[in-house]
Amino acid sequence: MGYVPVKGGTEAIDASIKRLKYERLKENEIIEIQTIMSAMRGMIDQVMSESSLYSPYLAALAIKQAEGSMEEAVFLMRAHRSTLPRPYYSKAVEPETMLVERRISASFKDIPGGQLLGATYDYTHRLLDFDLIEESSENIQQWLQNYELELQQVETLDEVKYFPKVVDYLREEGLFEKYEENNTAPKDITKQSLQFPATRSERLQVMTRGQTGAVTSLGYASLRGYGQVHPTVGEVRVGAVPIYVGHPEDIEDDYYIGDIKVTEVESFVPTQVKNANNEYELQFEIGYGICYGQNETKAIAMSILDQCLEHPEANFPTHDEEFVLLHIDSVESTGFISHLKLPHYVTFQSKLDSVRQVKKGVREIEA
Repeated sequence: MGYVPVKGGTEAIDASIKRLKYERLKENEIIEIQTIMSAMRGMIDQVMSESSLYSPYLAALAIKQAEGSMEEAVFLMRAHRSTLPRPYYSKAVEPETMLVERRISASFKDIPGGQLLGATYDYTHRLLDFDLIEESSENIQQWLQNYELELQQVETLDEVKYFPKVVDYLREEGLFEKYEENNTAPKDITKQSLQFPATRSERLQVMTRGQTGAVTSLGYASLRGYGQVHPTVGEVRVGAVPIYVGHPEDIEDDYYIGDIKVTEVESFVPTQVKNANNEYELQFEIGYGICYGQNETKAIAMSILDQCLEHPEANFPTHDEEFVLLHIDSVESTGFISHLKLPHYVTFQSKLDSVRQVKKGVREIEA
């Protein structure tokens, strides 16, 4: 009797998987991996960030397989990531070496090196562009040719590749506290379980892997009063940072293996501290956020939560590291919610039996 339901269940599962493939193919349209990589930058960046695996090609494959479902695509990427060997660790990335594509400050109008708007939707009209319906390869080629000609006529400072950090100038003025360099190796939450209280490196790693909507939602909650952090964005940077790995024998030689695109945010958070005279004075602290690709909203929200978790407050959920860190992971949260669809026959029948016994006892008493 045990064999029959197992066999029947297997056949039903196979039929469900075939139906899933049919739903993806029934319109006789196929989207190429390269098309996803070229036309869906936002989705690519989000999937790579939440899966903590930097590979635009694999992210595009996961999006295609998941039919655009972000949670499923991240799950696929996390599963694939778990099968990959890790023969070495890269050197710590230095954001100062970023080849900047976009760099702005909401704190200062004039910043060293100037503001670089770059590519962003911030200044566009949020209106549907119906011209995209008629977009064709010929139109694209013509537009690109015109744009490249336009670029050639504009004076550019090609030699300006790197920009100084805004906060470094403020530190020189004594407006921000200076810290000794921390050479402690960060903990890797993918290699060892997260323990509380968590270190800052663990918190940052969880948040950069966190579901974009969840991180944004909790950052927004802090701004609305469910937290005590309301920062000013000191600097947003988007660009490519080089990755190096050390030589196995020569500690002075490093190998350049490529670069990755990231978004980095440093937010300035005003705080009250006691000075030498035991009087409160205003001081600034820095909230930090960084993630793969161009995802500025998530990085800013992450910088808010970074400062929230630096100052635990029992009255605010956004300052509770266990509440924040255990509820923003996309695979953990969606997996636990989705498991409710799985069979719970035994436990639910047990509850029904308890209710029936109670109802039966009530009827007997009333009789």
